[in-house]
Amino acid sequence: MIITSDKEREDLIEGGKRLAAVLEALRAKTAPGVTTEELDALAEQLIRDGGDTPCFLGYTPEGANRPYPATLCVSINDEVVHGIPNEEARALKEGDIVGLDLGLTHNGIIVDAAITVPVGAISEESKKLLRATEAALAAGIAAAKVGGHVGDISSAIQKEIEGAGFKVVKELGGHGVGELVHEEPFIPNYGKAGEGEELSERMVLALEPIASAGKAAVVLAADGYTFRTKDGSRSAHFEHTILLEKDGARIITA
Repeated sequence: MIITSDKEREDLIEGGKRLAAVLEALRAKTAPGVTTEELDALAEQLIRDGGDTPCFLGYTPEGANRPYPATLCVSINDEVVHGIPNEEARALKEGDIVGLDLGLTHNGIIVDAAITVPVGAISEESKKLLRATEAALAAGIAAAKVGGHVGDISSAIQKEIEGAGFKVVKELGGHGVGELVHEEPFIPNYGKAGEGEELSERMVLALEPIASAGKAAVVLAADGYTFRTKDGSRSAHFEHTILLEKDGARIITA
């Protein structure tokens, strides 16, 4: 999406604040014994209580054979993205890491963000994985500048993840957002600076580095949505919606 008016910009910023607040409530709720279905129900309740609409619920992405059946994506440990929380509810366990990916529509504008959350005490390796993936998101945002290129973002993310000793999940990446859940351009989490589409002012993007503690190859589960690491290694995922402005990228979902 390219923002074309002050009203759109205001709605984008407000939607981002609302989504950030819901994700923080979900972070606080995440604990041993809590089920994935409870997290999904809370996400939907909070979004609707704010007068907004869950944008993943009922959405059919390209290549999918059915609409997504939940508000929230909940991906545990070796699940990379798009874990379905409400078809087979699972209780979180001490030591798990849980990806929470959520989007909402506010006044017709879509925002999208994700966090990976520890469940109780987690291993040092898992802590390192989470820190590296979140740092990769910060590096990608810093590299997103008007007049730059998609490859600048991709390269910055890749260097951060690989520099910490982890692998980039190459099949998945960021994207444009705003009018639709997924828009052009696709933003790989690996690549060369200076390559790819040029970044323009008022462009709305969702950056989402995804890292694996193992080999990073993924497989799609029988449910048609959940990606897992092929080797069973843990994966982490962080995401922000950003708006490109003259003086740099503004984080909308902070």
